[in-house]
Amino acid sequence: MAGTTPSNGSPGVPGTPRVLRAMNDRAALDLLAAHGPLTRTRIGELTGLSKPTTSQLLSRLESAGLVRTTGRQSGRPGPNAVLYEIDPAVGHVAALSADPTGITALVSDITGREVGRRRIEADSVSEDVRHRTAQLVVEAVDGALAKAGLGHHDLRATVIGTPGAIDPHSGQLRYAPHLPGWHSRTLRAELAEVLGTPVTIENDVNLAAIAEQYEGAAQDNDNFVLVWLDEGVGAAIVLGGVLLRGATGGAGEIGYMPVPGAPLLRGGPDSTPEAYRGGFESLVSGAVVRERAGGRTLTEALADPAARDELAGHIATGLAAVVAVVDPELVVLSGQVAQAGGEELRLRVKEEMTGLALPRPHLRISELDGDPILTGALRTALTQARDTVFDTA
Repeated sequence: MAGTTPSNGSPGVPGTPRVLRAMNDRAALDLLAAHGPLTRTRIGELTGLSKPTTSQLLSRLESAGLVRTTGRQSGRPGPNAVLYEIDPAVGHVAALSADPTGITALVSDITGREVGRRRIEADSVSEDVRHRTAQLVVEAVDGALAKAGLGHHDLRATVIGTPGAIDPHSGQLRYAPHLPGWHSRTLRAELAEVLGTPVTIENDVNLAAIAEQYEGAAQDNDNFVLVWLDEGVGAAIVLGGVLLRGATGGAGEIGYMPVPGAPLLRGGPDSTPEAYRGGFESLVSGAVVRERAGGRTLTEALADPAARDELAGHIATGLAAVVAVVDPELVVLSGQVAQAGGEELRLRVKEEMTGLALPRPHLRISELDGDPILTGALRTALTQARDTVFDTA
């Protein structure tokens, strides 16, 4: 069998000193990204490397411009140890969350520290502009970059969260008729060219699930379902720690799921918004809850025990169908409706599910601060960027 040969003419055999050095470099950089500044001794303890090897590693990473010293550790006997951290200037990423009214962009350095943010409303861009959607994205990213004094050349990855899903075969956004302008098969390539960085367009609820995995209610679970109850309704299914996407990217589109008490949805995945007037979403979305409460806010509406009980029954019915198929360890309720209902809604849903679903997963309300879609987009962008920036091979 023929093997690969690197440019130096030697066989590319796993386990060579260069490969091992790169693996050790990456392990140290990942530790610094996760824990912040660390001493040489602590890095050696966490990686299992000897003091000389750790010293060589840090010297190598300093020379490469990937790490820098950042003061000394105090409060311990003996000389104060030098602290090392990732140099935040080695790369930046952009995370975006798109919705029918506009787009929010966040820029962070490679450590995950936010350095700029900008919200652009959709009506601030002329309807006559040919590439309206691309312009909206670029304007939001440029605004966030400007606040940090950065440009496109500083970006290493961009991740955009949108309702719907990118079909892996056609490259087209589906299941999101309320986002006109996002359905071009070439949009991702156009954005990558304009921004000068790889661009990923990901389902917003999938990104919210990544946020829960990283720092939320699902940190201790590899098999869970996140149910997004907001103006739109959807789910993200994580099995064995991996997102289930489906053949067309539509796994988890439970807003369209037939449930008792809801009219059947007759529209296809690329139908107009008017065709989507049925299914699970027609019973549990934020707009429906407010409408039934005479226009009151979600918090006011769900303070009414009768309204809360009715909603809990609908949610439990939908969850029972999902649980019967997926059998997750955990269900996380997220989105504005779940937040407004809080613990009282969670308890009522749990009670309603008794007898409806034989598997009984744990049920939690998301407690993430801020926008979980942006958080998930940021985590995804950082993972992509670090795979490039932290590769010293």
